[in-house]
Amino acid sequence: MIPAVLRFISVFSALLILALPASAHKASDSFIYVDQTQSQVRIDLALRDLALILPLDNNGDGKLSGAEVRSGRDAITRLVDQGLTLSNTSGTCQLSGRQWGLSRHSDGPYAAGRYQIACPDNQAPEFLKYALLFEQDPLHRALVSVTDRQGEHLGVLAPDDQTMSLGTGASALGNSLKLFGTFLYEGIIHLLIGLDHILFLLVLMLPATLPLKTRRSRGHSGQGHDLKPRLLELVGIVTAFTVAHSITLALAALEIVTLPIAWVETVIALSIAVAALNVFWPILGRKTWKLAFGFGLIHGFGFASVLGDLTSGVSQTVVALAGFNLGVELGQLGLLVILFPALYLCGRFRVYERAAVPAMLLTVGAVSLYWVAERAVAI
Repeated sequence: MIPAVLRFISVFSALLILALPASAHKASDSFIYVDQTQSQVRIDLALRDLALILPLDNNGDGKLSGAEVRSGRDAITRLVDQGLTLSNTSGTCQLSGRQWGLSRHSDGPYAAGRYQIACPDNQAPEFLKYALLFEQDPLHRALVSVTDRQGEHLGVLAPDDQTMSLGTGASALGNSLKLFGTFLYEGIIHLLIGLDHILFLLVLMLPATLPLKTRRSRGHSGQGHDLKPRLLELVGIVTAFTVAHSITLALAALEIVTLPIAWVETVIALSIAVAALNVFWPILGRKTWKLAFGFGLIHGFGFASVLGDLTSGVSQTVVALAGFNLGVELGQLGLLVILFPALYLCGRFRVYERAAVPAMLLTVGAVSLYWVAERAVAI
């Protein structure tokens, strides 16, 4: 068992180091706005995503200037022509450029293009297909907002689901349930690919996996080695974190309170380092659930970044928010169900508390400080 614990430490540390670049920023998204009443479509593509597939950085300085983006306009337009298709039963619709420029979302500048839609039978398009950036980033998503005479509805396109119907078709209840299910799935994915959120949960969970006599010697109260008190402690931590990030997720998604995403992501990274330090030296107190609640408020703003850009002013925001939040909770619960029993069993061995836990905390702390430094540059 001891060699297995040591192997776990090695694999854990290696995975964190490999994940450093991929976890430094908000997930890759594009935004598509279809206006059926005006027969127009607008697509916003992140400049940092476009730089992955187009030679836009002419001087090789790692940054895109306004002049470089303007010079790459034709290449960007051709890319959109290849990757964005609207159609109906009569065939493929033609897109004619009407306006081009830059827009800004929570994670930075985007190239934005507005097109007039002309279908063969002069009817509205019925289907939208999006096939950009999935090869470069399998976690990339296209967030779609469709406006018609019946209102607005939302959708998400992914590598395994690149086409969506633009008609409401089903009843209002059916559309709401479909939207709820779509964002529930996206909430689960967002939690599972959000390494910063996962590491924060891990750090909060580690004290509950240590023998209680060990924590008593470090100043934590408790007696015995029973599973019950550990589970109760874990439930308190998870509940506090869930309540906190649900509050700020709702406030941000509904635009009641908004914070700059660069600041939010930097503080999220810092919260991981502070939580790891608090396990060794409880500078913020010994009640881990209070720490989970306090920093959970910040993590909620991070979760909201994927929703706010698309759902602003849309009537279905509450449905999308409910599905996304429940998805986050299910993803969180799934991780805990997998991780806690394994770490609890490891807690029976001295090498776990004397070597594995310190090694994990030091690695997590170092990675989170790296993120702090990298994300602070964007402030």
